[in-house]
Amino acid sequence: MAVPKLKTVTRTQGSNQALKDGTVKPRTFAFDFEEVDPLIAAFRRMVRGNEFDICEMAITTYICAKEHGKPMTAIPVFLVRAFHHGAILVNAKAGIRTPKDLEARKVGVNRGYTVTTGVWARSILQQEYGVDLAKVTWVLSGDEHVAEYRAPANVVPIENGKRMADMLVSGELAGAIGVEIEHPDVVPLIPNPLEAGLKALAERGHYPINHTVVIKDDVLAAYPSLAEDAFAAFAEAKRRYSDRLKSRKIANPTGADKVHQRVMDIRADPLPYGIEPNRQILEDLIRHARMQHIIKHPATAEQLFVPSTLRLVG
Repeated sequence: MAVPKLKTVTRTQGSNQALKDGTVKPRTFAFDFEEVDPLIAAFRRMVRGNEFDICEMAITTYICAKEHGKPMTAIPVFLVRAFHHGAILVNAKAGIRTPKDLEARKVGVNRGYTVTTGVWARSILQQEYGVDLAKVTWVLSGDEHVAEYRAPANVVPIENGKRMADMLVSGELAGAIGVEIEHPDVVPLIPNPLEAGLKALAERGHYPINHTVVIKDDVLAAYPSLAEDAFAAFAEAKRRYSDRLKSRKIANPTGADKVHQRVMDIRADPLPYGIEPNRQILEDLIRHARMQHIIKHPATAEQLFVPSTLRLVG
């Protein structure tokens, strides 16, 4: 019997390479991969048009979408994780000596306020350095994937015709999150950011999740075993990637591969899947999403994921 082919978007990376090349296959369906570049365009198309059966998605985009009733549910597969201490850049001539100096200033955020990197970076400013986020004016270079979302009053769009990188260089912005720029006046706010991130992991388990995987609700209803099968396939692909990392069999490691190897010096699995191994960081994300007004209502980790996957670990 032919198995259903499900339109799937996920960017090729170490953790899913075995799925993309067909080495690992699910049992009850087949992935029909569609490449979307940039990947963030797929997030938007999924949230606004429900275009794909299975889709990699930024986790705060998903949390926001879920609150607004979008017909999709995640499985606890976390393809991308990152440390965000280095995402915060400042103008060295703007008088920013400590993170608290960002208060009463304008700080750019690449794309939308609900962007996951922005949420995690602001959480670092608040949790580690005591920054009052309400005292910062956040300037956005784009809009939100979830069109119904309304940001708080201290979040404003960039002025027409201006570029965030130029505003940072000129000092019009004291800092910016998620902007890629090389200029002698633009420096990381937090020195040695990767080491700061690894220290946060070692000392308090802070290892931010960036991307998860969502499935259309009507597809989940049509194929009751789909969520568990998809989870198992993603988990097996990730296990093979972890084995290659551990044995140093990756010929040309990417920046992400190198970070994962550093993480393995602290914990055995660089990309744990499942709710229980990630409960602390999931609860942290939900808490920060509420404090930053990404969501208005309380939520639990269990409410975000397909019920049949709540006890799965991979």
